[in-house]
Amino acid sequence: MSNRDPNDTVDLEELFNSSTEHEPTPMSERVKRTLDLTVVAPARVALTDWRAVVGTLILFGFFLAGTAGVVLVDRPTSGDAPILAQPFQNPNYILGTDTFGQPIGAQLIHATPAMFKMIFAGAVISIGVAALVGLLSGFMRGTVVDTVLMSVTDVVITIPGLPLVIVLMAIFAPENPYIVGVLLGLDNWPGLARTVRSQVLSIREESYVEASRIMGLSTGTILRRDLLGQLMPYITINSALASRRIIFESVGLYFLGILPFTTFNWGVLMNLAYKGGALNRPQMLHWLIFPMVTIFLMSFGLVLFSQGMDSVFNVRLRARHASTTTDDKAADQGDSAEI
Repeated sequence: MSNRDPNDTVDLEELFNSSTEHEPTPMSERVKRTLDLTVVAPARVALTDWRAVVGTLILFGFFLAGTAGVVLVDRPTSGDAPILAQPFQNPNYILGTDTFGQPIGAQLIHATPAMFKMIFAGAVISIGVAALVGLLSGFMRGTVVDTVLMSVTDVVITIPGLPLVIVLMAIFAPENPYIVGVLLGLDNWPGLARTVRSQVLSIREESYVEASRIMGLSTGTILRRDLLGQLMPYITINSALASRRIIFESVGLYFLGILPFTTFNWGVLMNLAYKGGALNRPQMLHWLIFPMVTIFLMSFGLVLFSQGMDSVFNVRLRARHASTTTDDKAADQGDSAEI
């Protein structure tokens, strides 16, 4: 006698019958489904969120400036143009010039690659260390590893970040943008590590994580497949915010003159304009204002991009915009109609 509920639409006996032969999904169908779920659907979700669209356009503009811009625009040198030319007066130096006769627009463009290098190195260090410490500590809660990692994190949190960075910069006087980014990222990871740990403590109690333990999967596999995959949206959003902090800190250190002036930087421009008396001389204000506007634009783009990614990583929204999940979409539409 069969125990099957007449209202069930799934044949449980057939589902758990190992002798039943299931036809494998064709490779082309799997590739199509993967592209749909990982590329097409997120792009559709992003296009419906103005924050993701505007943030991506702003960051793409900076990317073009840092790649094609430095090729198309000559590296500025002293005497390239008249001294203190006003903005929007000559198309050759649309943003005006400084007291050295260097076009400000060209300086902003040639400062972009170094800024991207600092952001990349700083974000990798701060996010990478925070994710590793938070994952290991949360998954191994109550063990020696957890105690040691959280003790180190608490010690680093108690150290004043800005004075530590200033001392390190004064000692090493780094000229390479990557090294500057690494040093700036050293004090940005403890807070995020604590937050990641708290997230892991809740995820590790989920049934699929417990199933992985029972199946005997290694700790590395569980951390990578079950925990890191769930935390990637959170980590990605925080990486954008960490990049914003790296920008502010690097520009601040260049503006204060703590970092050596060996490359073009928005903070160097502001420092030279301030020392030249731009605050008291209206004809020099453009020298100070345009770097500030550039910093604001990049920060604004990163904030909008991180907020837009909150929608892109929403699983329900992606499923609704995927063309290979028609059944789920129909179910969602049905739910909406019932509501």
